[in-house]
Amino acid sequence: MMTWTVQNAKAKFSELLEKSIQSEPQIVTKHGQKVAVVLSIEEWERLKSQSKPSLKQLLLTESARFDLPDIRQEQHNKVIKRREVPNFD
Repeated sequence: MMTWTVQNAKAKFSELLEKSIQSEPQIVTKHGQKVAVVLSIEEWERLKSQSKPSLKQLLLTESARFDLPDIRQEQHNKVIKRREVPNFD
């Protein structure tokens, strides 16, 4: 991967963009630190399709939703059996 400084990337943005489309992702640095990667939309979509969903995403899917029984309703519907209290006279 080719590395570009922010200044160079700004000055030659069309070239940076073309290289990211035609060859490989391009790294952009700021003050010597890697801060960004420019890549083609095809590469981005390929990477996205390979990623695993987060727990939050899984829990929010339709397949994760289901109806839980309402325990309060079940308890309300139960018949309470009363026992005789022994007489200890």
